[in-house]
Amino acid sequence: MAAFLQWRKFVFFDKDTVKDPVDSGKDFVLPKGISVCDSGRGHIVLGDMDGKIWLLTRSLQLTPFQAYKLRVTHLYQLKQHSILVSVGQDEHGINPVVKVWNLDKRDSGNPLCTRIFPAIPGNKPTEVSCLSVHENLNFMAIGFTDGSIVLTKGDITRDRHSKTVSLHEGSSPVTGLTFRQVAKVTHLFVATLEKVHCYTLSVKDYPRLELDSHGCALQCSSLTDPSQDSQFIVAGDECVFLYQPDERGPCFAFDGHKLLAHWHRGYLLLLTQERKSPSKEAFGSRESTSSDKQLLTIYDLDNKFIASSSWFEDVIDVVAEWGSFYILTRDGKMLVLQEKDTQTKLEMLFKKNLFVMAINLAKSQHLDSDGLSEIFRQYGDHLYLKGDHDGAIQQYIRTIGKLEPSYVIRKFLDAQRIHNLTAYLQALHRQSLANADHTTLLLNCYTKLKDSSKLEEFIKSSESEVHFDVEIAIKVLRQAGYHSHAVFLAEKHRHHEWYLKIQLEDLKNYQEGLRYIGRLPFDQAESNMKRYGKTLMHHVPEGTTLLLKGLCTNYQPRGDSGGGEGLDRSRLNKANSEEFIPIFANNPRELKAFLEHMIEVDPRSPQGVYDTLLELRLQDWAHEQDPQRKKVLQGEAVSLLRSDNTVFDKALVLCQMHNFKEGVLYLYEKGKLYQQIMHYHMQNEEYSKVVEACQRFGEQEVCLWEQALGYFSRKEEDCKAFISEVLQHIDRNNLMPPLLVVQTLAHNSTATLSVIKDYLINKLQRESQQIQDDERKIQQYREETAHLRSEIQELKTSAKIFQKTKCNMCNSPLELPSVHFLCSHSFHQHCFDSYAESEAECPTCTPENRKVMDMLRAQDQKRDLHDHFTRQLRSSNDGFSVVADYFSRGVFNKLTLVTDPPGSKSLEVNLQRDLVHTKRTS
Repeated sequence: MAAFLQWRKFVFFDKDTVKDPVDSGKDFVLPKGISVCDSGRGHIVLGDMDGKIWLLTRSLQLTPFQAYKLRVTHLYQLKQHSILVSVGQDEHGINPVVKVWNLDKRDSGNPLCTRIFPAIPGNKPTEVSCLSVHENLNFMAIGFTDGSIVLTKGDITRDRHSKTVSLHEGSSPVTGLTFRQVAKVTHLFVATLEKVHCYTLSVKDYPRLELDSHGCALQCSSLTDPSQDSQFIVAGDECVFLYQPDERGPCFAFDGHKLLAHWHRGYLLLLTQERKSPSKEAFGSRESTSSDKQLLTIYDLDNKFIASSSWFEDVIDVVAEWGSFYILTRDGKMLVLQEKDTQTKLEMLFKKNLFVMAINLAKSQHLDSDGLSEIFRQYGDHLYLKGDHDGAIQQYIRTIGKLEPSYVIRKFLDAQRIHNLTAYLQALHRQSLANADHTTLLLNCYTKLKDSSKLEEFIKSSESEVHFDVEIAIKVLRQAGYHSHAVFLAEKHRHHEWYLKIQLEDLKNYQEGLRYIGRLPFDQAESNMKRYGKTLMHHVPEGTTLLLKGLCTNYQPRGDSGGGEGLDRSRLNKANSEEFIPIFANNPRELKAFLEHMIEVDPRSPQGVYDTLLELRLQDWAHEQDPQRKKVLQGEAVSLLRSDNTVFDKALVLCQMHNFKEGVLYLYEKGKLYQQIMHYHMQNEEYSKVVEACQRFGEQEVCLWEQALGYFSRKEEDCKAFISEVLQHIDRNNLMPPLLVVQTLAHNSTATLSVIKDYLINKLQRESQQIQDDERKIQQYREETAHLRSEIQELKTSAKIFQKTKCNMCNSPLELPSVHFLCSHSFHQHCFDSYAESEAECPTCTPENRKVMDMLRAQDQKRDLHDHFTRQLRSSNDGFSVVADYFSRGVFNKLTLVTDPPGSKSLEVNLQRDLVHTKRTS
């Protein structure tokens, strides 16, 4: 039970008298004889003792219409419909009549009356005490002074669609009726002078439940709004009770004789007067029996304060409309209580430092979050000035999201209230509104307070509860020396780079860092090995090498790391092994093992792998002192060169740098650098190797023999044997002119005439033999030419006698017709036709003649082929023969075109026409 005396009083309503709209200097006067009133739908409804109903608009315009002949006793204006229900008398005696009015429709200028029926419970006439109508227009309840209740179910605006039943019978007058609708359940609260009941109308037979054994006076009951769970209010003289449909709720000890009880927008209005309870005999009278002043009190039950308390005289009723409360008195006055705006009320509370009440008021008034935040700030400032830092920080926490955090942080930094500042920063992080600076400050607070438990609680919160920048937290913890906490945070939230940085740079825990990298996904493991590989190789060479072998073949994370989730194990993860070679800068042994593993597992490894491995093998070969071991290393290096996976230029340079003879010679031969092979032997004065190189590669490059001869000719040592061997090959293949050979050897003091004696004799003998052969051929050609000329002359000057008796084709005796040629060949006509390709050519001589003609045509085509001539001249061993051949073809002849005079015919043409085709006839 709430004690009334403990509630604070405020003046949240301004009291004023309503002025006349025409003459503002005068008070507005109500019509005489007003006995009842109600409000809703934008107007106030008044009923008088003459049977009229008055409609009062906001502009204070009164519109009357005659509703009854005698008087109006009850009015009920629905809030959601323009329907007005009235009870009055048209006849003398006890004959109450109920009328339903539609205020939106007119009948002769007056509102349309849609239904009229008598209000009589049974056959006994009784006065109506109270009236209530459901907002859905399906229920209407009428209470009587004899304790009975009549319930109309159905459309209350029509007789045809409604049904009237007697709901309640009793001896105590009914003082209050109220409908309650929650979801699909409808209840009817009933208050009498002695009891409180509740009917469930949504259930068949309307079950009744007695809620209390004491009731209230007329007009002393009401219904709260849904924010208060639609409770039924019963105002007794000692207490005000609230009821649920199935039980009694809280009660408030508000003393005083209650005349009225209303509920509107969260306020409870009670009109009280200090006098005894009314008797049953005086129940039916609505007029006050005393002229004492009456106190109208407005209570805020949620916030537990009195919003207004004013005295009035002879109050008829209090209605709520147009955002204010209007008080109607029997002397014709109408007063208004106008609520102050929320900001004004809050300022009044601020002046009295009633911040808690201000907060509750703001919430009940549905003030926005910005307004509430300002109240919390002011409350926090008030507590801060009072020295209540713990209370102040709680209020500042409630401003998070609206108030700039720096406003609070500055206050508690100055006051050195680290505990309070920590609490604020924690709340800031919980709401995910902290930035990097806030995280830094909070962690610094933890470290200054040495509060390891709070620090661990902060960083070990679940991922769904993390409301801070993890990376910033790691940085701060690392700077403060809380390396274990920083490592935990980095591992938990998968900040792999920070984890490795702390483990390797701060804790020097290289083994753990290497293990962690081995559990990471491929991409992250690769990037971190490139970053920390040198450090790990220096401290953990074997483990690092092993990890790199896996990373560059088919990497699979070891174990369940924080970053291995969602790994596609079907995908081949292989890093470029060449990129990790710099990591082994000071670890050649591990590098060699790594590279050998790579070429064994993946023969198609990058070029740099083979080049680097070759360099390592050559280094080992160069520094090895054991002959047997050195031979093994030599074989390994050569085998690597023969794999054809090294870059030629790099491999050659490496072999030359380490003076690796076998490798250099192999690469020279591979690159067809035969002159380089011979020069290599020359530099090392390996005479036999020089000759051997000429023998092996002389056919590819004939100039090697000339270079060898020049090399031996410059040596002052006794090289006669080698010179003789070179000269034999030169002589055998006619590679150099004798004069050039003599000139070359003339510079060697040890090369005497005996060295070239055999060469010169053989050369001269061959040339002499060649001269004799040429002279013999010349004589032969001259004789043949003379013979041909004589035959031509004979053909030109004398007749040709054909004496052949056999066919040169079938070797059978000739028979006519036959064909004879100047070449002395004769053929049967049918043999000639069968074998001859042309009528002008002898079939027997045609092949030979064609060869000659082809040679002539080839000579003509090649006369201008200078490029071909130059190329053939350079590549030939005997350039003079090439020049002679081209000279014989007429390449160097001056071309002269001789034409016959017009109309002349040469002898050859005449001979061919007259003598070639000769047919013998019988």
